[in-house]
Amino acid sequence: MDIEAVKAYLLSKPESGESYPFDGRAGVFKVQNKMFALLIKNQGKQLLNVKCDPDHALELRSIFTEVIPAYHMNKRHWNSIIIEGHLSDEEMPDGEIQRLIDHSYALVVKGLKKSIREGLEVRYGKPTLYAGSLD
Repeated sequence: MDIEAVKAYLLSKPESGESYPFDGRAGVFKVQNKMFALLIKNQGKQLLNVKCDPDHALELRSIFTEVIPAYHMNKRHWNSIIIEGHLSDEEMPDGEIQRLIDHSYALVVKGLKKSIREGLEVRYGKPTLYAGSLD
């Protein structure tokens, strides 16, 4: 999955937005002012940081060489996915990257203030918002 496809998928999530609050190079993707993803380049590698259930985060790191503890974030709750500059010859499937974006988005939406979360649920429906939920 190339970086433009990743960005397009991130922005396809309901009410998501992109900003560059740090240095103009790190793209922050938020829903209702809460970050659910970060795109950053580090040491020649394009990384996508996504929020993740802690147990699932460890599991993913053991399965995919492209999934590593998150760069510059809480490594218990965030993973980095190497999008460009892969560690191996085999690429992580696009569907898996999309699933991890969905999971991150769902975790952030679930953590929103009840009135905001319920407003999103009314506007977009629970299946759309929680597609990547592990529940």
